[in-house]
Amino acid sequence: MPRRSVVQMGTIVTVDVVGAIDDDADCDARMTRALGWFEVVERACSRFDPTSELRQLGAVPGTAVAVGPILFEAVQFAIAVAHESGGAFDPTIGAAMDVRGFDRDYRSGDRTGSGVADLPTVSYRDVEIDRDARTITLRAPLVLDLGAVAKGLAIDMAARELAPLRHFMIDAGGDLYAGGCNARGKPWSIGIRHPRRDGEWIETVTASDCAVCTSGDYERRSPVDGHVVHHIVDPRRMRSASASAGVTVVAPSAMVADAVGTAAFVLGPVDGLALLERHGLEGLIITPELERVATPGFSEFARVEPVSGGCS
Repeated sequence: MPRRSVVQMGTIVTVDVVGAIDDDADCDARMTRALGWFEVVERACSRFDPTSELRQLGAVPGTAVAVGPILFEAVQFAIAVAHESGGAFDPTIGAAMDVRGFDRDYRSGDRTGSGVADLPTVSYRDVEIDRDARTITLRAPLVLDLGAVAKGLAIDMAARELAPLRHFMIDAGGDLYAGGCNARGKPWSIGIRHPRRDGEWIETVTASDCAVCTSGDYERRSPVDGHVVHHIVDPRRMRSASASAGVTVVAPSAMVADAVGTAAFVLGPVDGLALLERHGLEGLIITPELERVATPGFSEFARVEPVSGGCS
């Protein structure tokens, strides 16, 4: 079973291809191009790289900037999710993330803060998008954080490259796209990380030709003012979201699953579930008390018995 991995977007990205391969050279080329999309998307959308297209956009607030198709698609989708979630998802929280210590480049370990002040008044409403001109205007000094969009977009682009190979798995740090079937000819089995117990799965799902993305409060920092700090911020309150411990979304697109899952995490079990159902997505929300709340159709994917690995 051909397997290739790279370190990109702060995680290990792995591509597996299974089944009979008619053309080894074509398979190798497709895997190379698939993994290459993670570098392309990161180069456009990283808030940690001062030379990225996103950081260049942030350097000229108040100016309409013509951007490339990757950054435009990522920002446009992020703003759409922000509107749809009532601001529970907001890509303008980059400066707030810097203040919370999530400002280190994974490659060098260096702090890469933008120097932009964390202003409580900025929001997604300060981002103006002109679809005809393909320009973006930041109406105020702010830092965009596309972490919950860019990786999903890269997964989707990689899946498009691999689609002719039919049976494959893309795993980008737990955000996944399962193409076709596994080596046993069955839908892929994917473990959902337990939000409180390292190395354990709280549930598993079976998936074929869809994305499975999980958001959890795993990256925790020391408490500040009595509140636990982790990497999923509730932009409406500018503190780490506390209504959920984990959210898993199954969707045709990884970008959709990742971004909407992040919004559902912030919204919590009631409003988060309503968001998923409103958009025809299946998902599971784990509360801080480890209760499971799921959409009606999620049971078609879920399996509670334990598994020995992340996906197979």
